[in-house]
Amino acid sequence: MVTFIGEFDCKLDPKGRLSLPAGLHKQFDAAYKDRFVINRSIFQKCLILYPLNTWESIVADLSKLNRFIKDNDTFIRQFTNGAISVEADSANRLLLPKRLTDYASIEKEVILSANLNKIEIWSADLFNKVMDEFNQESFESLAEKVMSKIETNKS
Repeated sequence: MVTFIGEFDCKLDPKGRLSLPAGLHKQFDAAYKDRFVINRSIFQKCLILYPLNTWESIVADLSKLNRFIKDNDTFIRQFTNGAISVEADSANRLLLPKRLTDYASIEKEVILSANLNKIEIWSADLFNKVMDEFNQESFESLAEKVMSKIETNKS
């Protein structure tokens, strides 16, 4: 599984295109470097940029769900609603759909935040607000709660 690292400050151009920073672009698998799916985040008011191979893996998992169970059908519909396939142009820019940028309150200033196998696309203002609201003590408590469930010798 490919994982990404980094946080990148970006700007949308007047046409709503986002230039992929070189430091991020070089982390993508060569076979999928220019093909992505953009979707809404489930838990945050941001967008998620999935390399196509990651999206295909998610869809493969979703296709295993029994669509005759209402919750499964509803989840699949809600999760895939608004997802759009995009390709980077020759200048490594992605056109962000207006409907999705409106959802995430993205105007000009953008933060790309690597998040394991996907990239979060945030309004810079909203990202900074969310990060500022989460203090060190809250993070320590969350880390203990989540990470204590994993058996590991790593620190």
